[in-house]
Amino acid sequence: MGFIKRRLERFKLDPPRVLALGFGSLILIGAILLNLPIATQNGESIGFINALFTSASAVCVTGLVVVNTGEFWSLFGQVVIILLIQMGGLGFMTMATIGALVIGKKITLKERLVIKEQLNQETMSGLVKLTKYVILSTFIIEGMGALLLSTRFIPIYGTVKGIWFSIFHAISAFCNAGFDLTGDSIAPFVGDFTINMTISALIILGGLGFYVYIDISRNRSFKKLSLHSKLVLSITGVLLLVGMIIILLIEYNNPLTLKPLNIFEKLIASFFQSVVPRTAGYYSVNLAGLYDTTVFLMIILMFIGGSPGSTGGGIKTTTFGTLILTTIGVIKGNKDIVAFRKRISYDVINRSLAISTVGMILILGVSFILTVTEPANFLDVLFETTSAFATVGLTRGLTPNLTEFGKVMIILTMYIGRVGPLTMAYVFARKSKAGNFRYSEGNIMVG
Repeated sequence: MGFIKRRLERFKLDPPRVLALGFGSLILIGAILLNLPIATQNGESIGFINALFTSASAVCVTGLVVVNTGEFWSLFGQVVIILLIQMGGLGFMTMATIGALVIGKKITLKERLVIKEQLNQETMSGLVKLTKYVILSTFIIEGMGALLLSTRFIPIYGTVKGIWFSIFHAISAFCNAGFDLTGDSIAPFVGDFTINMTISALIILGGLGFYVYIDISRNRSFKKLSLHSKLVLSITGVLLLVGMIIILLIEYNNPLTLKPLNIFEKLIASFFQSVVPRTAGYYSVNLAGLYDTTVFLMIILMFIGGSPGSTGGGIKTTTFGTLILTTIGVIKGNKDIVAFRKRISYDVINRSLAISTVGMILILGVSFILTVTEPANFLDVLFETTSAFATVGLTRGLTPNLTEFGKVMIILTMYIGRVGPLTMAYVFARKSKAGNFRYSEGNIMVG
């Protein structure tokens, strides 16, 4: 009994395991609530697997859905979904901190360790202050987004429905979730500048990471920003611009996507479709009609995802940037990997390699299994799996047609993608005991 008690205590004190368990518990609670008859329009239970899938998609801020969110779920169900999105986007420990601060409870060391893991911080210094900043900035940005969206949604849907649509989509966009109430995402508003740019701005801000906000507020000059912020802003800008140009060029004369639009609408749609693979599952054109080249580009953008400490998923922009810089450095024969006159540590490089490798193995492994169990072509399966892992929520129509087994596989993929592939690896891995010796070096031929 003493051994079991010690193991349980160790389990509770391990931040990655607490984080994984917290998100898992939140998903389960959400599934129970969404499985209630009151959560649906017709008063009938959706079934536990479908409720679990929807809850996992909301908590993991993914956006993959098995039913039409606006038509199938009642107001109760929609409120549950948006609350799960908000809690999943901010993180369950951030929400728990809100409650603790409201009742005046002190944040313990164990809780600070979990917050540190969740916000992807290097130290525990100023964690509570950072959490307050995260909460305040989130509500301000979402409020401004809802206000802008209301200028378009209220005239279209009326006051009450328009306000609800504005709030729902502002939270969903900032948390990079991609849930919508229109039934066809942003496709009905493909040429609407206000709606497209507002949602795009919310997605980009949600995907930058809260540390970048703080850095910019303190150092208003790009030269004074930290290496992390410089990499995040640079890589995000390049990916958005390159993605927009390639999508515009490839899809320009595609009769199923951009061809019917005027040049202004084509530019808006191309930019929007470049933004959304950054882990937000909205769309403004027919994804099933995209050329395979564009689909493959979007898979790459989804795999990269947002930035550390943000509401986005994927391997993260800085991980991708580190791998590119390392590759360039190796080709040039440089001893150190340098970016913006700062040396990148080998620990960061090793973590980047581990995150990318685990993510790639997971995506390819799940895709391989789904090609056996699901009646779909490989590109659509790979698109769906990458979308789930990177918590994007885009689909080429496969999600509603998944088998029960396929849904479970996608649920697990979304969960691992939200918690983090390396964090999940830490949960199950046994830590090696450091010794006072090193093995002799051996040579391996590569390349």
